[in-house]
Amino acid sequence: MGREQWKKIWVGSAGNMVEWFDWFVYASFAVYFADAFFPKGNDTANLMNTMGIFAVGFFMRPVGGWLLGRVGDRRGRKAALTLTVTLMSASAILIAVAPTYAVAGYGGIAVLLVARMLQGLSVGGEYAASATYLTEASAPERRGFASSFQYVSMTAGQLLGLALQIILQRSMSEQALHSWAWRIPFIVGALGAGIVFYLRRNMLETDVYAEDDTRTDPDRGTMKALWAHKREAFLVIALTMGGTVAYYTYTTYLTKYLSGTAGLSKPTASLVSFCALFLFMCLQPLAGRLSDRIGRRPLLITFALGSTFLTVPIMTLLKHAGSFWPALGLSLLALVVVTGYTSINACVKAELFPTGIRALGVALPYAIANALFGGTAEYVALWFKNGGIESGYYWYVSGCAAVSLVVYLTMRETRTIDLHRVGKETGDGTGERVLAS
Repeated sequence: MGREQWKKIWVGSAGNMVEWFDWFVYASFAVYFADAFFPKGNDTANLMNTMGIFAVGFFMRPVGGWLLGRVGDRRGRKAALTLTVTLMSASAILIAVAPTYAVAGYGGIAVLLVARMLQGLSVGGEYAASATYLTEASAPERRGFASSFQYVSMTAGQLLGLALQIILQRSMSEQALHSWAWRIPFIVGALGAGIVFYLRRNMLETDVYAEDDTRTDPDRGTMKALWAHKREAFLVIALTMGGTVAYYTYTTYLTKYLSGTAGLSKPTASLVSFCALFLFMCLQPLAGRLSDRIGRRPLLITFALGSTFLTVPIMTLLKHAGSFWPALGLSLLALVVVTGYTSINACVKAELFPTGIRALGVALPYAIANALFGGTAEYVALWFKNGGIESGYYWYVSGCAAVSLVVYLTMRETRTIDLHRVGKETGDGTGERVLAS
């Protein structure tokens, strides 16, 4: 892979890293600022309220998917990627300066809510824009490898957030973290977004987009055009369902589960998550490259089988892990299973749609699936816990994976699709559609 190819991967994924740093630190630092925006009382209830606002960001993702997906298809991938990081920077600044309940009453919650809505808009478009860019910018035989860097960058953003959390936990008192130090990561995120904005202003457009012969089509990037590919859109929702629930369970929720249920200290829980996520990040390109050799379906099916049948025992054992090493081993096992989905889901979705509707086709259905399942995962988990039936959540995750398993078993392979010919009539039918058979 040449230098120019690596540059495209770096620029396309660097912004994704900052986006997900900001997105993740909200969830990971929620245990420290939950009480700052609500009246003193039930800690679990306050955390649920804070995570409820977290879920609002997910429900804004379909709006962001529609808006920024349209921009990506009509104005170019570069325009969409630049706009997403601008919105994320604004949201990070708002959270960093949001007034607490003691200062402004429920006014602080309003600021927090607006910031989360901006984050939702941004991430709703970022996923599709970066997935589309990384898939289109790579050689056909390396699309799985190149697109795997989307989750490398996403995980890197989470690791940076966790690393900062660990540093703050070890260098500051619990009182300082609850009082004011939780604002630090959002300031860091805003600064990082400014750097990425500069990088993306000078990025190159993909050849697939630049050479597309439908760029003057007035329906390009519209809901009308997407409706013509509604079957692919529903396929994206179905194949995302199990993966997004499992992913958020073992990433954003894991630290809280280890500290709140397994009984590990907050610093130990953060360290477990950091180590597991680092190894998980390293696995992504390996799995992506494997999919370029053997296909996407084998990895997706492996993930769904593992998540369906291993979630309940893994979560049950994690509850009784008791110390660092058992918790790390079980967490890593779960993330190895999830790798079958995360490493290639971006390119699989991008390979389903033609160029003129690819960004919107990936963005909107994926964002809807995340709003319904990924964004609510932590809230559902806390709801089960608050109701005294926490193990019910384990079965919920397994059930979602089982639904996606049916989709993976019946869908066709996308590895050999020609991105220039998707959606166009061809003699052998390979350029038309990739649907459940």
